[in-house]
Amino acid sequence: MAPHKIVLRFSPTTSDQPIIYHLVKDYDLVVNIIKAKINPHMEGTMVLDLDGEKYEEGIQYLRDQGITVHPLTQEVVRNHDRCTSCGACTGHCPAGALYMERPSMEVQFNGDKCVVCLQCLKVCPVRAMEVRI
Repeated sequence: MAPHKIVLRFSPTTSDQPIIYHLVKDYDLVVNIIKAKINPHMEGTMVLDLDGEKYEEGIQYLRDQGITVHPLTQEVVRNHDRCTSCGACTGHCPAGALYMERPSMEVQFNGDKCVVCLQCLKVCPVRAMEVRI
């Protein structure tokens, strides 16, 4: 089964707690932190892949701690008609979801690898990458 991509929102009272440690130790979950940010007011946001047999128990633990949990509902899609395969996006994709197919030299997109960092949207000169909510 593929990991669940989720978004966590932390309050100032929970942003300094060892939440991820407990998910791994107490619930035996596999955690891959994709993106994390804490603002100056100590409110945090984290995007992560979470997987394991005790997934539901881990989610309940997060909610019990006052952490808001949402599934990652955004996805990036490639508009094949607009894409010119210039390759500008491939060097900016941290997950390797966008890559150059060889020997055809066509840009390929693997949506399963996408971490929704949105870097491709910023660099695509023809706006071939789009966000769906």
